[in-house]
Amino acid sequence: MFKWGIERISGRAVKFRPAHATRVGIAGHNEQNPPWERRIMLIKKPADIRPSEITPPEWYARRREFLKGAAVLGAAALLPPVLRGNLAQAADDDLKPTPYKDVTSYNNFYEFGPSKTDPAENAGSLKTSPWSVMVEGHCEKPGQYALEDFLAPHPPEERIYRLRCVEAWSMVVPWLGIPLGQILPRFQPTASAKYVEFTTWLDPAQMPGQRTQLLDWPYVEGLRMDEAMHPLTLLATGLYGKELPNQNGAPLRLVTPWKYGFKSIKSIVKIRFTEQQPRTTWASEGPSEYGFYANVNPAVDHPRWSQKKERRVGDFFRRDTLPFNGYAEQVASLYAGMDLRKDF
Repeated sequence: MFKWGIERISGRAVKFRPAHATRVGIAGHNEQNPPWERRIMLIKKPADIRPSEITPPEWYARRREFLKGAAVLGAAALLPPVLRGNLAQAADDDLKPTPYKDVTSYNNFYEFGPSKTDPAENAGSLKTSPWSVMVEGHCEKPGQYALEDFLAPHPPEERIYRLRCVEAWSMVVPWLGIPLGQILPRFQPTASAKYVEFTTWLDPAQMPGQRTQLLDWPYVEGLRMDEAMHPLTLLATGLYGKELPNQNGAPLRLVTPWKYGFKSIKSIVKIRFTEQQPRTTWASEGPSEYGFYANVNPAVDHPRWSQKKERRVGDFFRRDTLPFNGYAEQVASLYAGMDLRKDF
């Protein structure tokens, strides 16, 4: 039987379930280590976690009950404004997972088409085994790695994260995966590695969206090295305790919960350590609309819509969007001194 618990990252709880044993610690650092390694944050497991704070496995067997939340929010409309606001705030603070059916049928994965239903309808053609990942760039151990070797020996963990799309809708997803910061050091990035670039599989025969001119294929995304090494950054291999469905980015996708969803690149086949900021897909397609950093920021609107509120899939009412998608305590220090209106 799995044991459930909570890791506290910089004083804030992040719910997780280790699939086997969870490795917890902090990388050693000294003057010889590259700058990104010295910015890793300590993960602690406090002994004073109350049973009420532990995510019970029964949640996954009671997904239908989560839909009752919509009825509660509907009743809120009948309450006085003060009570209605309190109820809305309580809903904001509650990480109830979005039902599996919605998570796997409402997706942006343009490689399979522009509609939200296209990925679920068209992704069955994608063959995800065998799969390999090419590692190249500024590192001591480049090469082509079978997916199993790329991920080994790290045990996967289950992390319940908010997912905020730049289109102003959101979900809560229980991901299964491995922190990227546990994987990258194995390839021994050099001091010149300031960024990590990720590339999606290119195969128009399996991915019908790539037969169009919708984007400049293949899809490319990137992170600053300290962002990639942050404890919240995850390489996901599954969700809801199951293998990652094709439409959700199988067999390997990035998850950065404080950033807009388009940063979470799917079906990754290449990782490259670079000295210069990568030329990413959406930042190239619309630089005035989609920035490289793409941090969730309700104070910076998209040119064509507001980012102040969002619609949680399955909910009737819109809710306030939180700075950094609710993870400000963990990640805001990464951007100290930056103008987040300019570097959006």
